[in-house]
Amino acid sequence: MKKALLIIDVQNGMFTEGNEVYKSVTLLENLNQLINQARSTNTSIFYIQHNGPVGHPLEYGTKGWGIHPNISPQNQDVIIQKTTPDSFLNTTLEEELKKHGIKHVFITGIQTEACVDTTCRRAFSAGYQVTLASDTHSTWSSNEITAQQIINHHNTVLRWFATVCPSHEIIFNT
Repeated sequence: MKKALLIIDVQNGMFTEGNEVYKSVTLLENLNQLINQARSTNTSIFYIQHNGPVGHPLEYGTKGWGIHPNISPQNQDVIIQKTTPDSFLNTTLEEELKKHGIKHVFITGIQTEACVDTTCRRAFSAGYQVTLASDTHSTWSSNEITAQQIINHHNTVLRWFATVCPSHEIIFNT
């Protein structure tokens, strides 16, 4: 079964000094491990890049919009542009997954309760086998609960739609 690593919205604007996404260093380290494993097994890598409106931290074409340099795409990687939390809605993601014969997606990225959650559910509903890397998605604390609580909650809830496991348990070449 062909697999793909999806990296959602890991863009410079999510790492603004003083307002970095929760556990930003660990997130990038875990992503790099998955990216390296994907590259070594010829697993497709899809970068999903959010195009925010004027004034948004991910405003299209700005420095904040760029994919974080620690996980830069390579020529063979696919970059998908989106404008909503759903990586499938009004994008080329499904077309590209079909073109590459992908049946199993591994979901990572930012923001846990928005783009990661929505894409996870949508991939499941579209018939893909879905794995969520439990330590490779992140968010920010809200006024009500901490970022870690949000992540923990979604790792529990999304078990209805995905296999949820830490990144070190993911193996692409099986």
